[in-house]
Amino acid sequence: MAVYTEVPDDEVESFLTEYDIGEVLSLKGIAEGVENSNYILHTTAGNYILTLYEKRVKKEDLPFFLGYMQHLAAQGISCPVPIAGKDGEFLRTLCGRPAAITAFLDGMWPRRIQPFHCRALGKTMAEMHLAGANFPLERPNSLSVSGWEQLLEACEGKGDQVKPGLTRELEQELTFLSANWPDSLPKGVIHADMFQDNVFFIHENLSGVIDFYFACNDVLAYEIAICLNAWCFEQDNSFNVTKAQLMTRAYQETKPLTREELEALPILARGAAFRFLLTRLYDWINHPAGAFVKPKDPLEYLNKLRFHQSVKSVSDYGITL
Repeated sequence: MAVYTEVPDDEVESFLTEYDIGEVLSLKGIAEGVENSNYILHTTAGNYILTLYEKRVKKEDLPFFLGYMQHLAAQGISCPVPIAGKDGEFLRTLCGRPAAITAFLDGMWPRRIQPFHCRALGKTMAEMHLAGANFPLERPNSLSVSGWEQLLEACEGKGDQVKPGLTRELEQELTFLSANWPDSLPKGVIHADMFQDNVFFIHENLSGVIDFYFACNDVLAYEIAICLNAWCFEQDNSFNVTKAQLMTRAYQETKPLTREELEALPILARGAAFRFLLTRLYDWINHPAGAFVKPKDPLEYLNKLRFHQSVKSVSDYGITL
């Protein structure tokens, strides 16, 4: 259960007096996610999401995250809209944690990814990249190449506890990625964590994107690479070319990719697999006994990384130049 900070009834009631969204009727913890404490807040005015930001999220980054959501929503992207208090501020403090309320989004994330999900995702991804082009704030991606060495060091050589030889394999991959990372491609604001549990659907229609707390400025095509990893592999670790084709084609119908961006997708996909392998490994190693949240298996992304290492060109993904 992803609730790290319990909110007593009297404190949420007092908290809501700072808003014009009615009186609290119920507060229910959301048993998903790993970063923050999230609640469904039901008031006399409707449903909302109450988020308490835990230690892993830096308070100084919150204006970027909340501002980006507000910016996207103003341009027609369906995402959680931050709710301002009576004083016009979005960010406040609850139970000793930074906290914010956002609008509630209808829909469910897909438990079994179908091709139509990937097509809808590609279109929305491109729309988000276009909408974010004039967002004025900036936040570097701390989980890109510059941060991977520190993260690997923080794993303290314990990768071999998960799989023999893993630490050495990661060190070799980091050396390759550091020497070959394509940093001159078009950049902008990316979501950077657009996994299936952060994308809602109603039937076959994408109804919204949530959880913007890794959003940052980076190579735009890196977002596509993340989604190739998150959406286009089957449970047996095989790569689904049809899903990749539909995603990238729908993206390009809205925002065409340059030849350089397409040619860079194999190494960007390697980097994306490496990034999530590293963070999963770190969480696995540092998982506290008795914690409610079960860490995700890092070896899933080792298998994906090895697939991308075997790719010779973007055509191996079924994507044509």
